[in-house]
Amino acid sequence: MENELPLFIDYLKETKNASASTVSSYLRDLKKLEQYLQEHGIEDVEHVTSTNLNSYILYLEKQGLSSATVSRNVASMKAFFHYACRRRRLEADPTETIKAPHIEKKLPGILSVDEAVRLLEQPSGMTPKELRDRAMLELLYATGMRVTELISVKLEDVHLSMNYAVCRDAGRERVIPFGDSCRQALERYLAYGRARLMKDQTNDYLFVNCSGRPMSRQGFWKLIKQYAARAGIMSDITPHTLRHSFAAHLVQNGADLKSVQEMLGHSDIATTQMYLDMNAERVCSVYRRAHPRR
Repeated sequence: MENELPLFIDYLKETKNASASTVSSYLRDLKKLEQYLQEHGIEDVEHVTSTNLNSYILYLEKQGLSSATVSRNVASMKAFFHYACRRRRLEADPTETIKAPHIEKKLPGILSVDEAVRLLEQPSGMTPKELRDRAMLELLYATGMRVTELISVKLEDVHLSMNYAVCRDAGRERVIPFGDSCRQALERYLAYGRARLMKDQTNDYLFVNCSGRPMSRQGFWKLIKQYAARAGIMSDITPHTLRHSFAAHLVQNGADLKSVQEMLGHSDIATTQMYLDMNAERVCSVYRRAHPRR
């Protein structure tokens, strides 16, 4: 696998135009598989069998990994070995009979509108850090960006006079509008916060840390957890929770799925369909609580 893996990663980037997060996920999964196979004396992709791969899946399950994580690993190995077959490196695909564990589909957790507002209002001061944090939270909830996309936004990508941002990922870009609350938070951050955070650093990223370097995923993850605790939000919250909340709240208020799909950057509208399902579930829940003959 050692020789084939870099070629597969290049294929994902250049031919499939996969996002950076997707490429990272495939690479992480396949590196673990490669290590497992090497530990069992298998170096060449041609020597991998379905028995080897089923043993690896069993190994992952014994590690206590969730069905979703195991299924993602299975998807990664299937994609890799399909690619190897297309390159004529294999006569038969060892993943052809491999099946991923069944996953019970769960609707993603979202914040109520009240919780979202409380979260966004936590960084309310005028320190550079709070101005940055408020702007990041507002932009994330206003656009539904992925956290990787959020921290990759450049100064040139934000158009305050027109209330929209350009989001770029793996060579693709989409234009997402945002409202006045987000625009005002960004204006305050750019006027009174970013320059003070930059210190002697030079870069064109919109959001920077307290050392003037680009904000990291881990840094943003920590701050959103802190503000959620301050807002009294008991449910487990991640940056993706705001992305889900953005989409769910739009659908609840009448936005059409096609528009939401475009703003989220989903390639398949079936992925966006879950927010309509969530809205239907919410309506049913309200009915069960409120109708006198429920």
